[in-house]
Amino acid sequence: MTDERTAEANGIAATYDETETERILSFEREAGAGAGSSATAAIAQNVEGYAMLKVRPTADGDELERYYGFDMALDHAGELLGVSPHDLPIPEAAEDMGM
Repeated sequence: MTDERTAEANGIAATYDETETERILSFEREAGAGAGSSATAAIAQNVEGYAMLKVRPTADGDELERYYGFDMALDHAGELLGVSPHDLPIPEAAEDMGM
């Protein structure tokens, strides 16, 4: 199912959510045949949308790094998932993160 808050492509599912304090874009890549568990990554930003983007291993995980640009945060998320950042699906509601 794909709507403005979810997207799927290249074996990766993306979900956009908002909490009281943050906008969160979470990714999950299913493990391939013979591989271990799935890989995850998340990008978070304050709900107002003007602060640096935080990359985490999961939506509620510890911050790994902060970036000013969405492209740089997507690059790091891609590294965590073991894929090119160009392979990451971006839900419509998350397209303006980092702007």
